[in-house]
Amino acid sequence: MRELTVKEVQEALLRLVEQASFDLGGAERAALVSAAAREKSAIGRAVLADLQQNAEIAEAERRPLCQDTGVAVIFLEIGQEIHLTGGDLADAVQQAVAEGYQRFHLRKSILDHPFTRKNTGTNTPAILHTRLVPGDRLRIRFAAKGGGCENMSRLAMLPPSAGREGVVEFVVRAVREAGGNPCPPVIVGVGLGGNFETCALLAKESLLRPLGQPAANPVDAELECELLQKINATGVGPMGLGGEVTALAVHVASAPCHLAALPVAVNLDCHSHRHAEAVL
Repeated sequence: MRELTVKEVQEALLRLVEQASFDLGGAERAALVSAAAREKSAIGRAVLADLQQNAEIAEAERRPLCQDTGVAVIFLEIGQEIHLTGGDLADAVQQAVAEGYQRFHLRKSILDHPFTRKNTGTNTPAILHTRLVPGDRLRIRFAAKGGGCENMSRLAMLPPSAGREGVVEFVVRAVREAGGNPCPPVIVGVGLGGNFETCALLAKESLLRPLGQPAANPVDAELECELLQKINATGVGPMGLGGEVTALAVHVASAPCHLAALPVAVNLDCHSHRHAEAVL
């Protein structure tokens, strides 16, 4: 049995908060360069150039990639052969988020209740998902989800008769109707199957896959290609101002489902695509 202190988890998550907030990933940078090269709209090319410059300034000056520094979403995969010591793991996660948002001068956006709407002042509570897995390692994945893209999420319990065509129509319509609100070019997370809550979680977690990496399931990978082509044919374009590049990638994740259901969820992420991970 391997021992791991919750303090180590807290310190690792703190580093991920900093990394995701200031440093756009290499795959994301390359995707913006590629998008600019194929974008036919002059306005679209100008927007994509601005996004690249924004990433350079954020990294150099340690300023947030976006003023909306988001809801902190953490996925923990905990090896069954790990013994966590030194305190409560969930508390350590919340402390790391609170410290990170304070130390790095990130905007705090979390309210205590949807109606009273008093800011908690710490950007906590963070959203925490945990899963037990084989082994003696702990994997941390962090995402900062801004309100603009998160508000464009969509979920439908389609009838099985809708089939693949119905799923494609639903996803493409969700992106088209979102327009410029999620700050395109977007990354489109699609959850397919499971039930009401699992398809939503699949959509969100799929966004943490390396950008543009095809789904392991060949049926899902084929669907990703079709969706990306049709989404980019909508003409929404960079920042909703028109153009060829509305999405940088589509990530589909699927699960078995009930014979009477066809759940599908769409979760969008903006061009900044702020996420980072570590394995302890």
